[in-house]
Amino acid sequence: MGFPGTWMTESESVVYRVVPKCACSTIGQIMFYSDHGRFFDGDIHDAMSGMHKWAIEASQPLIEKNVKKHKSYAFTCVRNPYTRILSSFFDKICGIQRNGKRYRGNLVPLLVQKYGVEVGGDDGKQEFDQIKSFRRFLLFARDTIRFRKPMEPDIHWSAMAGHISTFIVNGGRYDHIFFTEDFNAGMQVVLDNIKVKHPVDLKKIPRFNESEGHGPARAHPVEDYFDDLSMHIVWEIYKRDFQLFKYDFDNPGNKMPKAEVDLDEVHAKLGD
Repeated sequence: MGFPGTWMTESESVVYRVVPKCACSTIGQIMFYSDHGRFFDGDIHDAMSGMHKWAIEASQPLIEKNVKKHKSYAFTCVRNPYTRILSSFFDKICGIQRNGKRYRGNLVPLLVQKYGVEVGGDDGKQEFDQIKSFRRFLLFARDTIRFRKPMEPDIHWSAMAGHISTFIVNGGRYDHIFFTEDFNAGMQVVLDNIKVKHPVDLKKIPRFNESEGHGPARAHPVEDYFDDLSMHIVWEIYKRDFQLFKYDFDNPGNKMPKAEVDLDEVHAKLGD
């Protein structure tokens, strides 16, 4: 299986396991900058040179050798499951993507037809009942994850634990897992532990948000989207994410983790 979703700087200074919707664009650009002294011109997900990625065939043996020998500092980044699934809804379901089209072609028409989801019209800009539509999308996300119907789960809303575990199961070990919600502090730990060709000042780094402006703005506080049933569904999908990454399940309005990640616990529970 190898190391899907793994990126490594060309200099092999650091290895990163991408978790979608968890500041991956900003992290990728910081890695690129640390090697080249400039940012990648465009979305870092489109970069096919200047960085090693598992999706680039020539990079695979280099990444595999590095990770299995733990030659470089390895890390990943996580996010509150409530805000992550909400962000996925507004970006991927309601939003028009970079190519000017809907995400995954027939996905949105399927959601409209089978689940009664509204997405703000053809351009995503018309008003609609965001809370009602989001809760219906949540049912769909649960169906894809639990039953793999009406389609396989998408990487943007499949559980973080699943992404993070592939790295461990195939022989990798993380040195650090930090929180999107406390990004600068967490990323600074990474930078303090690696040698870079070009120093990175996190206070001056812009936030690269690939999804910004794709969809309608969130009209309500996070907690308004999650009633008792929605919370039950979220627990069903993301139980391990809450437990391993120390987020507050009982209060959707609290996006901050309640404790630091216990790396030994993560490796023990995700390494099976």
